[in-house]
Amino acid sequence: MQKLTNKEEEIMHILWTLEKAFVKDVLNEIKTDKPHYNTLSTIIRNLEEKGYVGYTAFGKTHQYFPIITKEAYRKRFMSSAIENYFNSSYKNVVSFFAKEEKISVDDLKEIIKVIEQSK
Repeated sequence: MQKLTNKEEEIMHILWTLEKAFVKDVLNEIKTDKPHYNTLSTIIRNLEEKGYVGYTAFGKTHQYFPIITKEAYRKRFMSSAIENYFNSSYKNVVSFFAKEEKISVDDLKEIIKVIEQSK
């Protein structure tokens, strides 16, 4: 699975939400920094070449849909981030968020409960 650019990732989030969309539908969902229609079309075709998106042809137009699920992408992305930035340590990930005050003690207690229940 090839890494996505920020714009490609933004487009994938739109396609995951819409499930099926024409280029114009995707363009309507972009709130800021709207690309030109042709630029967006090129980005979506690049996603197709990378294996993230498929399409159904309707004459000369295409309706695109995600091939890769959001969950599969999230798993790959998180595994890569944890490996590259936290030395493959989930403990380092949790510690990072605790130090940044992005996770509370109550959240940590819930995580511990989930871990204990899964055993």
